[in-house]
Amino acid sequence: MIMRSLFAVAFTASIAFTVNVAHSAKGDAKAGEARYAQTCVNCHGPGGQGMASFPKLAGQSADYIIGRLNQYRAGETIGPNSALMIPMATGLSDEEILNLAAYISTVSQ
Repeated sequence: MIMRSLFAVAFTASIAFTVNVAHSAKGDAKAGEARYAQTCVNCHGPGGQGMASFPKLAGQSADYIIGRLNQYRAGETIGPNSALMIPMATGLSDEEILNLAAYISTVSQ
């Protein structure tokens, strides 16, 4: 019984560690800035300040950006701009998402 409990705790901890490492992986902020300028700036504005109905990204954490872009890339409808974001995110690689998150998370509010 004790061994089973210890195994369950160790297994849960290893999964939590793996998820944490995956989300805390660092992207290349410089590459993210270039990609942002190429694609995102048209709607989210310079420095991620948002424009019209497009939300402000400045001040968001890397985890938030990674999560949202992955949701859009998976085709999930999240809000009113999903129809625009899904095609934009569909073409992003894991590396590009990490890079964008690294850049956006460094942009101040």
